[in-house]
Amino acid sequence: MAPSTTSDAPYGRMLTAMVTPFLPDGGVDYDGAARLATHLVDRQRHDGLVVNGTTGESPTTSDAEKERLVRTVVEAVGDRAVVVAGAGTNDTEHSRRLARQAEAAGADGLLVVTPYYNKPPQEGLLAHFRSVADATGLPVMLYDIPGRSGVPIATDTLLRLAEHPRITAVKDAKGDLFAGSVVMAETDLVFYSGDDALNLAWLAMGAAGFVSVVGHVVGAELHEMIDAYRAGDHGRALEIHRRLLPVVTAIMTRTQGAIAVKAALKILGLPGGGALRPPLAEATSEFAARLAEDLTIGGVQVPEVTR
Repeated sequence: MAPSTTSDAPYGRMLTAMVTPFLPDGGVDYDGAARLATHLVDRQRHDGLVVNGTTGESPTTSDAEKERLVRTVVEAVGDRAVVVAGAGTNDTEHSRRLARQAEAAGADGLLVVTPYYNKPPQEGLLAHFRSVADATGLPVMLYDIPGRSGVPIATDTLLRLAEHPRITAVKDAKGDLFAGSVVMAETDLVFYSGDDALNLAWLAMGAAGFVSVVGHVVGAELHEMIDAYRAGDHGRALEIHRRLLPVVTAIMTRTQGAIAVKAALKILGLPGGGALRPPLAEATSEFAARLAEDLTIGGVQVPEVTR
Protein backbone atom coordinates (compact mmCIF):
# COMPACT_ATOMS: atom_id res chain seq x y z
CA MET A 1 0.00 0.00 0.00
CA ALA A 2 1.40 3.40 -0.97
CA PRO A 3 1.99 5.89 1.85
CA SER A 4 -0.81 8.39 2.45
CA THR A 5 1.18 11.42 1.35
CA THR A 6 -0.94 14.44 0.52
CA SER A 7 -0.49 18.18 0.76
CA ASP A 8 -1.74 18.08 4.35
CA ALA A 9 0.43 15.04 5.22
CA PRO A 10 3.55 15.31 3.04
CA TYR A 11 5.45 12.57 4.90
CA GLY A 12 2.46 10.30 5.39
CA ARG A 13 0.45 10.06 8.59
CA MET A 14 1.89 7.13 10.57
CA LEU A 15 5.67 7.20 10.96
CA THR A 16 7.99 5.69 13.52
CA ALA A 17 11.46 6.81 14.56
CA MET A 18 13.08 3.45 13.84
CA VAL A 19 15.67 1.84 16.09
CA THR A 20 19.03 0.83 14.67
CA PRO A 21 19.56 -2.92 15.16
CA PHE A 22 23.02 -3.95 16.33
CA LEU A 23 24.90 -7.23 16.14
CA PRO A 24 26.34 -8.85 19.28
CA ASP A 25 29.78 -7.43 18.37
CA GLY A 26 28.38 -3.89 18.25
CA GLY A 27 28.24 -3.52 14.48
CA VAL A 28 25.11 -2.34 12.73
CA ASP A 29 22.80 -5.18 11.73
CA TYR A 30 21.81 -3.96 8.25
CA ASP A 31 19.88 -7.13 7.47
CA GLY A 32 17.95 -6.65 10.69
CA ALA A 33 17.27 -3.03 9.74
CA ALA A 34 15.85 -4.14 6.40
CA ARG A 35 13.66 -6.78 8.05
CA LEU A 36 12.41 -4.35 10.71
CA ALA A 37 11.62 -1.68 8.13
CA THR A 38 9.70 -4.21 6.05
CA HIS A 39 7.78 -5.37 9.12
CA LEU A 40 6.83 -1.84 10.11
CA VAL A 41 5.60 -0.96 6.64
CA ASP A 42 3.92 -4.22 5.67
CA ARG A 43 2.60 -5.42 9.05
CA GLN A 44 2.31 -2.25 11.16
CA ARG A 45 0.79 0.06 8.50
CA HIS A 46 3.56 2.64 8.47
CA ASP A 47 3.43 5.37 5.83
CA GLY A 48 6.96 6.43 6.67
CA LEU A 49 10.08 5.68 8.67
CA VAL A 50 12.53 8.05 10.30
CA VAL A 51 16.05 6.61 10.15
CA ASN A 52 19.03 7.93 12.14
CA GLY A 53 16.97 9.76 14.73
CA THR A 54 17.60 9.74 18.46
CA THR A 55 15.71 6.46 18.86
CA GLY A 56 18.03 5.14 16.16
CA GLU A 57 20.96 5.99 18.47
CA SER A 58 22.30 8.58 16.04
CA PRO A 59 24.74 10.01 18.62
CA THR A 60 26.73 6.75 18.47
CA THR A 61 26.53 5.79 14.79
CA SER A 62 29.11 7.03 12.33
CA ASP A 63 28.36 9.05 9.21
CA ALA A 64 29.20 6.02 7.07
CA GLU A 65 26.81 3.84 9.07
CA LYS A 66 24.10 6.47 8.74
CA GLU A 67 24.49 6.54 4.97
CA ARG A 68 24.33 2.76 4.64
CA LEU A 69 21.28 2.61 6.94
CA VAL A 70 19.39 5.04 4.72
CA ARG A 71 20.29 3.06 1.61
CA THR A 72 19.30 -0.20 3.32
CA VAL A 73 15.89 1.07 4.42
CA VAL A 74 15.15 2.78 1.10
CA GLU A 75 15.93 -0.46 -0.72
CA ALA A 76 13.82 -2.50 1.71
CA VAL A 77 10.62 -0.43 1.54
CA GLY A 78 10.86 0.96 -2.00
CA ASP A 79 7.97 3.27 -2.80
CA ARG A 80 5.75 1.72 -0.11
CA ALA A 81 6.85 4.26 2.49
CA VAL A 82 8.50 7.64 2.85
CA VAL A 83 12.03 7.48 4.30
CA VAL A 84 13.05 10.50 6.36
CA ALA A 85 16.70 10.69 7.38
CA GLY A 86 17.91 12.35 10.55
CA ALA A 87 20.52 14.92 9.58
CA GLY A 88 20.58 17.29 12.53
CA THR A 89 23.56 17.87 14.80
CA ASN A 90 24.80 20.79 16.85
CA ASP A 91 27.27 21.67 14.07
CA THR A 92 25.71 23.40 11.08
CA GLU A 93 28.34 22.32 8.55
CA HIS A 94 28.22 18.72 9.75
CA SER A 95 24.43 18.80 9.44
CA ARG A 96 24.73 20.09 5.88
CA ARG A 97 27.07 17.21 5.01
CA LEU A 98 24.70 14.67 6.54
CA ALA A 99 21.82 16.22 4.60
CA ARG A 100 23.67 15.91 1.28
CA GLN A 101 24.70 12.36 2.17
CA ALA A 102 21.10 11.40 2.94
CA GLU A 103 19.88 12.89 -0.32
CA ALA A 104 22.46 10.91 -2.26
CA ALA A 105 21.45 7.74 -0.39
CA GLY A 106 17.84 8.09 -1.55
CA ALA A 107 16.05 9.68 1.41
CA ASP A 108 12.73 11.37 0.70
CA GLY A 109 13.10 14.01 3.40
CA LEU A 110 15.20 15.21 6.30
CA LEU A 111 14.57 15.42 10.03
CA VAL A 112 16.63 18.27 11.49
CA VAL A 113 16.73 18.56 15.26
CA THR A 114 17.36 21.75 17.19
CA PRO A 115 21.12 22.04 17.82
CA TYR A 116 21.74 20.58 21.25
CA TYR A 117 24.07 21.37 24.12
CA ASN A 118 25.53 24.62 22.72
CA LYS A 119 22.14 26.37 23.24
CA PRO A 120 22.12 28.83 20.33
CA PRO A 121 19.87 31.92 20.38
CA GLN A 122 16.82 32.06 18.13
CA GLU A 123 18.73 33.93 15.40
CA GLY A 124 21.24 31.10 15.46
CA LEU A 125 18.44 28.57 15.05
CA LEU A 126 17.07 30.49 12.08
CA ALA A 127 20.44 30.54 10.35
CA HIS A 128 21.12 26.87 11.15
CA PHE A 129 17.82 25.49 9.87
CA ARG A 130 17.88 27.67 6.76
CA SER A 131 21.44 26.63 5.98
CA VAL A 132 20.64 22.92 6.27
CA ALA A 133 17.49 23.36 4.18
CA ASP A 134 19.56 25.13 1.52
CA ALA A 135 22.04 22.23 1.35
CA THR A 136 19.76 19.89 -0.62
CA GLY A 137 16.55 19.75 -2.60
CA LEU A 138 14.82 17.61 0.04
CA PRO A 139 11.92 18.77 2.22
CA VAL A 140 12.76 19.36 5.88
CA MET A 141 10.87 18.39 9.01
CA LEU A 142 12.07 20.42 11.99
CA TYR A 143 12.39 18.55 15.29
CA ASP A 144 11.46 20.70 18.28
CA ILE A 145 12.48 18.85 21.45
CA PRO A 146 13.77 21.22 24.14
CA GLY A 147 13.94 18.43 26.69
CA ARG A 148 16.93 17.04 24.77
CA SER A 149 18.24 20.09 22.96
CA GLY A 150 17.90 22.62 25.78
CA VAL A 151 16.36 25.24 23.47
CA PRO A 152 12.79 25.41 22.16
CA ILE A 153 12.05 26.74 18.69
CA ALA A 154 10.07 29.88 19.50
CA THR A 155 6.75 30.49 17.80
CA ASP A 156 8.07 33.57 15.99
CA THR A 157 11.06 31.56 14.78
CA LEU A 158 8.76 28.88 13.37
CA LEU A 159 6.71 31.55 11.61
CA ARG A 160 9.87 32.86 9.96
CA LEU A 161 11.18 29.40 9.10
CA ALA A 162 7.86 28.60 7.41
CA GLU A 163 8.79 31.09 4.71
CA HIS A 164 11.51 28.72 3.47
CA PRO A 165 10.14 26.65 0.57
CA ARG A 166 11.71 23.38 1.76
CA ILE A 167 10.90 23.67 5.47
CA THR A 168 7.52 21.98 5.42
CA ALA A 169 6.81 20.29 8.76
CA VAL A 170 7.49 20.11 12.49
CA LYS A 171 7.90 17.05 14.68
CA ASP A 172 6.77 18.47 18.00
CA ALA A 173 8.08 17.08 21.27
CA LYS A 174 7.79 20.44 23.02
CA GLY A 175 4.22 19.70 24.05
CA ASP A 176 2.89 23.25 23.73
CA LEU A 177 -0.42 22.55 22.01
CA PHE A 178 -1.46 26.19 21.95
CA ALA A 179 1.79 27.39 20.39
CA GLY A 180 1.52 24.66 17.77
CA SER A 181 -2.04 25.74 17.03
CA VAL A 182 -0.86 29.30 16.43
CA VAL A 183 1.81 28.14 14.01
CA MET A 184 -0.60 25.88 12.13
CA ALA A 185 -3.15 28.70 11.91
CA GLU A 186 -0.66 31.22 10.52
CA THR A 187 1.55 29.06 8.28
CA ASP A 188 1.50 26.01 6.03
CA LEU A 189 3.79 24.06 8.36
CA VAL A 190 2.45 20.56 8.95
CA PHE A 191 2.70 19.27 12.51
CA TYR A 192 3.42 15.71 13.60
CA SER A 193 3.14 14.52 17.18
CA GLY A 194 6.58 13.61 18.44
CA ASP A 195 5.33 12.58 21.87
CA ASP A 196 3.23 9.42 22.01
CA ALA A 197 1.46 10.58 25.17
CA LEU A 198 -0.02 13.50 23.21
CA ASN A 199 -0.87 11.76 19.94
CA LEU A 200 -4.64 12.16 20.22
CA ALA A 201 -4.34 15.69 21.57
CA TRP A 202 -2.23 16.70 18.59
CA LEU A 203 -4.80 15.25 16.19
CA ALA A 204 -7.40 17.45 17.88
CA MET A 205 -5.17 20.48 17.33
CA GLY A 206 -4.87 19.71 13.61
CA ALA A 207 -1.71 17.62 13.35
CA ALA A 208 -1.28 15.43 10.26
CA GLY A 209 -0.13 12.36 12.16
CA PHE A 210 2.59 10.90 14.34
CA VAL A 211 6.32 10.31 14.41
CA SER A 212 6.07 7.63 17.05
CA VAL A 213 8.24 5.32 19.13
CA VAL A 214 5.54 2.94 20.38
CA GLY A 215 4.61 2.52 16.71
CA HIS A 216 7.26 -0.20 16.63
CA VAL A 217 4.75 -2.46 18.39
CA VAL A 218 1.33 -0.79 17.90
CA GLY A 219 1.72 1.06 14.62
CA ALA A 220 -1.39 -0.47 13.09
CA GLU A 221 -3.47 0.59 16.09
CA LEU A 222 -2.08 4.13 15.92
CA HIS A 223 -2.91 4.29 12.21
CA GLU A 224 -6.42 3.15 13.09
CA MET A 225 -6.63 5.98 15.64
CA ILE A 226 -5.68 8.49 12.96
CA ASP A 227 -8.17 7.02 10.51
CA ALA A 228 -10.96 7.04 13.09
CA TYR A 229 -10.31 10.61 14.14
CA ARG A 230 -10.16 11.87 10.56
CA ALA A 231 -13.41 10.03 9.77
CA GLY A 232 -15.13 11.85 12.63
CA ASP A 233 -15.31 8.80 14.89
CA HIS A 234 -13.72 10.55 17.84
CA GLY A 235 -15.13 8.02 20.28
CA ARG A 236 -13.26 5.21 18.54
CA ALA A 237 -10.06 7.27 18.50
CA LEU A 238 -10.41 7.90 22.23
CA GLU A 239 -11.05 4.20 22.85
CA ILE A 240 -7.80 3.29 21.07
CA HIS A 241 -5.89 6.02 22.91
CA ARG A 242 -7.05 4.70 26.28
CA ARG A 243 -6.39 1.07 25.39
CA LEU A 244 -2.81 1.90 24.46
CA LEU A 245 -2.06 3.86 27.64
CA PRO A 246 -0.23 0.91 29.29
CA VAL A 247 1.97 0.52 26.19
CA VAL A 248 2.83 4.21 26.09
CA THR A 249 3.48 4.27 29.82
CA ALA A 250 5.75 1.23 29.64
CA ILE A 251 7.84 2.36 26.68
CA MET A 252 7.92 6.13 27.11
CA THR A 253 7.99 6.89 30.83
CA ARG A 254 10.21 4.42 32.67
CA THR A 255 13.54 4.62 30.88
CA GLN A 256 15.14 5.97 27.74
CA GLY A 257 12.93 5.25 24.72
CA ALA A 258 15.43 3.28 22.66
CA ILE A 259 16.15 1.00 25.64
CA ALA A 260 12.46 0.32 26.22
CA VAL A 261 11.45 -0.22 22.62
CA LYS A 262 14.40 -2.53 21.96
CA ALA A 263 13.32 -4.53 24.99
CA ALA A 264 9.80 -4.69 23.54
CA LEU A 265 11.08 -5.85 20.16
CA LYS A 266 13.15 -8.54 21.87
CA ILE A 267 10.11 -9.72 23.83
CA LEU A 268 8.10 -9.94 20.61
CA GLY A 269 10.87 -11.72 18.70
CA LEU A 270 11.18 -8.91 16.16
CA PRO A 271 14.33 -7.53 14.51
CA GLY A 272 16.09 -4.75 16.37
CA GLY A 273 15.56 -6.06 19.87
CA GLY A 274 18.26 -6.20 22.47
CA ALA A 275 21.70 -4.71 21.95
CA LEU A 276 22.39 -0.98 22.31
CA ARG A 277 25.58 1.03 22.07
CA PRO A 278 27.10 2.58 25.19
CA PRO A 279 26.34 4.76 27.03
CA LEU A 280 22.88 3.20 26.63
CA ALA A 281 22.44 -0.16 28.34
CA GLU A 282 20.08 -3.05 27.68
CA ALA A 283 16.96 -3.22 29.83
CA THR A 284 17.12 -5.27 33.01
CA SER A 285 15.21 -8.53 33.31
CA GLU A 286 12.93 -6.88 35.89
CA PHE A 287 12.10 -4.07 33.47
CA ALA A 288 11.46 -6.54 30.67
CA ALA A 289 9.10 -8.61 32.82
CA ARG A 290 7.02 -5.57 33.73
CA LEU A 291 7.10 -4.40 30.11
CA ALA A 292 5.74 -7.75 28.90
CA GLU A 293 2.86 -7.43 31.36
CA ASP A 294 2.01 -3.90 30.23
CA LEU A 295 2.20 -4.84 26.56
CA THR A 296 -0.26 -7.65 27.24
CA ILE A 297 -2.62 -5.32 29.10
CA GLY A 298 -2.43 -2.95 26.13
CA GLY A 299 -3.55 -5.68 23.73
CA VAL A 300 -0.17 -6.64 22.26
CA GLN A 301 0.18 -10.37 21.59
CA VAL A 302 3.17 -11.35 23.73
CA PRO A 303 4.63 -14.87 23.30
CA GLU A 304 3.86 -17.08 26.29
CA VAL A 305 7.53 -17.89 26.82
CA THR A 306 8.32 -14.27 27.72
CA ARG A 307 5.53 -13.79 30.25
